[in-house]
Amino acid sequence: MQPVSIILNILWILIGGAWMAFGWLVAAVVMAITIIGLPWARAAFNIAVYTLLPFGSRAVRRDEVTGIPDIGTGPLGVIGNVIWFVLAGWWLALGHLITAIIWAVTIIGLPFAWAHLKLAGIALWPVGRTIVPA
Repeated sequence: MQPVSIILNILWILIGGAWMAFGWLVAAVVMAITIIGLPWARAAFNIAVYTLLPFGSRAVRRDEVTGIPDIGTGPLGVIGNVIWFVLAGWWLALGHLITAIIWAVTIIGLPFAWAHLKLAGIALWPVGRTIVPA
């Protein structure tokens, strides 16, 4: 990880990025408790880690990394993402969007606002994604 990414990640945690990671963690735990939600729990937990340290990493489709289509990137992944959107995706995306707007008001907060906007997009459609170094 680059020194700039380390500094941005530390600032991210200190100035409020941890609260959205906590939101993702709550979503992962709720999904895991339901047993049926285990596939979504895995995706939510992976993105909770990404939300905690977003700088120096990026989320990409798994089939782009492996070169092999799988369940999460095919038609079942689309169904899974639609269910995710209804159950948890919209409120996580809304939290990221509100936080991005708050950060965009300040000049110094623009990198953080941009990170929240990227995370809002991921919040809507997380199944079939993996986190890789940038």
